[in-house]
Amino acid sequence: MATPNSALRAVRLGLLMSQDDFARAVRDAGTRAGQPNDANKRLVQRWESGITTAPRAVYARALESVTGLPIESLGFSGTMSTALVSEDGRGGHDVEASTNIAPTVAPHTERQGAHRNYSGVWLSRYEYFSSGRDSALIGQHYVVVLQHGNRLTVRSLPGSSDSPLTMDLEIDGHVATGTWTEQTATDGYYRGARYHGAIQLLIEPTGRRMTGKWVGFGKEFDVNTGPWELVFQDASTNKATLAAFNKRPTA
Repeated sequence: MATPNSALRAVRLGLLMSQDDFARAVRDAGTRAGQPNDANKRLVQRWESGITTAPRAVYARALESVTGLPIESLGFSGTMSTALVSEDGRGGHDVEASTNIAPTVAPHTERQGAHRNYSGVWLSRYEYFSSGRDSALIGQHYVVVLQHGNRLTVRSLPGSSDSPLTMDLEIDGHVATGTWTEQTATDGYYRGARYHGAIQLLIEPTGRRMTGKWVGFGKEFDVNTGPWELVFQDASTNKATLAAFNKRPTA
């Protein structure tokens, strides 16, 4: 009897997505990455029921992009074999022989200036001015960065802050440009308000620090900005490493 994939289901529910929504997001992520896939509700059901214990690489990369988590943290195994079949007994479109699904850098990445893989755990730190408190404050998160080609998905570890943070960036040379979103804590000062905006970071030659500026709208419909930096912590994204950083950053 298959063991249900409770980890994937919990992540999907945490994203407030139905199985149809999740499948659509996986398809969209594949399209954005130039690797289209045929994810549908039935496929998501097979993943969550445990019938399929490891997706094909094209699905694994899209799943990482949607969730911001490494595939090993989504209740899947790291490799797969042709022994995995769908419920029709003939093998499904999510079955592939002996495929390593660890995140990789696409061949075109170097031409676009991303000479290294930035996947790993980073410390995110930004500054903002609170008009209600008349003071400058700092927001910190430990985040998981996953790279697919010249794109980076950034997702905060849940234990690092009460306000989940996401970023989607594209690398061009030593510049990372994209968007950010933060859902503030429902019982915090901002009462669960959702903030979002744009960001551009310069990647230092060492590849261990990114610094730049964010821009976003305030509650009074004014445009705010401030410094933001990402500081490299660890290249691993295995469960033990994520557990070690699933805590509040020190001041």
